[in-house]
Amino acid sequence: MATAKDILEAARRELGTREEPANSNRVKYNTWYYGREVSGPAYPWCMVFVQWVFAQTGVPLPLKTSSCGALMNAAKKAGQWVPRDFRPGDVVIYDFPGGGATDHTGIIERVTPTGVVAIEGNTSQTGSQSNGGMVCRKTRPARQIVGAARPKFEEDDMDISKLTDAEILQLGKRLQAVMGKQPVGAKLAAELAEAKERGLTDGSNPGAFCTRAQAAVMTLRAAKNT
Repeated sequence: MATAKDILEAARRELGTREEPANSNRVKYNTWYYGREVSGPAYPWCMVFVQWVFAQTGVPLPLKTSSCGALMNAAKKAGQWVPRDFRPGDVVIYDFPGGGATDHTGIIERVTPTGVVAIEGNTSQTGSQSNGGMVCRKTRPARQIVGAARPKFEEDDMDISKLTDAEILQLGKRLQAVMGKQPVGAKLAAELAEAKERGLTDGSNPGAFCTRAQAAVMTLRAAKNT
């Protein structure tokens, strides 16, 4: 099975592909999906593009469909729906102002502090964003994101040097959440209870890492309580 990196490489190779003629929805992704050449307003292809990319690399999605809403519902049923903390390779679903609840889709290339950058089919650089007739790289704000379907990729070695600041922060939050759930050993339990009683810490997330700021505050509180 392929990795998220493989999916994104396949999607990037399609950048600039257009339907011919314009406004026809006649494009190779629809021909693949329907098994014949089709055209007309009944054949939007943003989700079909996503399905095509994943099919080229052998990564299954929760449902083979041309509908953004249908994929969202299938992903929820399969336990593959995520409403936040997105990753490269996730299939993002958008809700644009004035449209339906699930207007458009794409494959997340990277996460930004304010949203995502995604590779999308049937969009455009300046015209219609949900029926634009071209494969483009788009920057989208978080407010337009409904959520994302998370495919089951083959494990890929993470290159930390290539992560964005936003992705590093997400990774840190996830690490803190996991570590924080770890129980306190018997040797430290009594002292932690005393620290809580003295107001040095609230005792939450006892296994999480402590920042310098938190350590400084607890040290100052301890000094004041001696």
